[in-house]
Amino acid sequence: MQAENRSEIPTRLLGRTGERVSAIGLGGWHLALKHVDAALAFRIVRAAIDGGINFMDNCWDYNKGASERRMGKALRNGYRQKVFLMTKIDGRSKKEAARQLDESLKRLQTDCIDLVQHHEILRFEDPHRIFDPEGAQAALLDAQKAGKLRYIGFTGHKDPRVHLHMLEVASEHDFHFDAVQMPLSLMDTHYRSFEKLVLPELVKQDTAVLAMKTMANGHILKSNTVTARECLHFALNLPTSVVITGIDSMEILDQAFAAARSFHPMSDAEVEVLRAKTASVAVSGKFELFKTSSVYDGTAQNPAWLGDEPKGVRQVVPA
Repeated sequence: MQAENRSEIPTRLLGRTGERVSAIGLGGWHLALKHVDAALAFRIVRAAIDGGINFMDNCWDYNKGASERRMGKALRNGYRQKVFLMTKIDGRSKKEAARQLDESLKRLQTDCIDLVQHHEILRFEDPHRIFDPEGAQAALLDAQKAGKLRYIGFTGHKDPRVHLHMLEVASEHDFHFDAVQMPLSLMDTHYRSFEKLVLPELVKQDTAVLAMKTMANGHILKSNTVTARECLHFALNLPTSVVITGIDSMEILDQAFAAARSFHPMSDAEVEVLRAKTASVAVSGKFELFKTSSVYDGTAQNPAWLGDEPKGVRQVVPA
């Protein structure tokens, strides 16, 4: 199966960083699912890059590190220089964040990751833990000074108000994130919407917007209201720098190429037609399980990933 021509994939600015990245990004989680073997993962990554997708998404906790290891192998022999590489860490403490980052660097076989993001900002206490003097942000700033990473962002999928709180706490510490990743989809638009609450703030701050869960891991397609291409086109029509999509087969890679190649800016009327298709089934959030359940909350199921609470908190003795 031949990859699409590189010139056919549009690129966009990554916020105020000045970096240009492909409008479609390759999601790392899918690279180590049970039905994706190492050879297929390698082929997907290489074909995506050859076809013009240069934004690579990953995470320290994806499939017990297998996703990073497979991507690292595929990025050998000059491919690392062709991509903008992003991964995420779960540690909230400085010590745990530094440990996870070093593991990611080894797995990805690189001495510098372009963008590292605080992962799964789901709870209102997460920003305070991260920006504590002994929190994860201190580890990432140290790593940035050491040349281990270039840019810093955060992700989350639970509640747009938590995202806004993370931005507020960062501002209190005189820090401005380079990128923020969040669900943006034809379902999100109707329920506890990141698009409505967070997106305008990121645009105002000129922060790169990374869209994820555009098809909600396939659940939106199961609603039988919209197609995969419509889902991707909707997210591409928003002021996003990258729309990250999970790819677990060459056919799905072709789907991503086709969506990027066929996209054109939509009129307000065209957008409203798409929104209307999902309105009646989206209002309860039942197709966005990452918002309404703990199924996707890896850090809740594995609290040890977060590391220790800040010292001041640990010294508090409950009454």
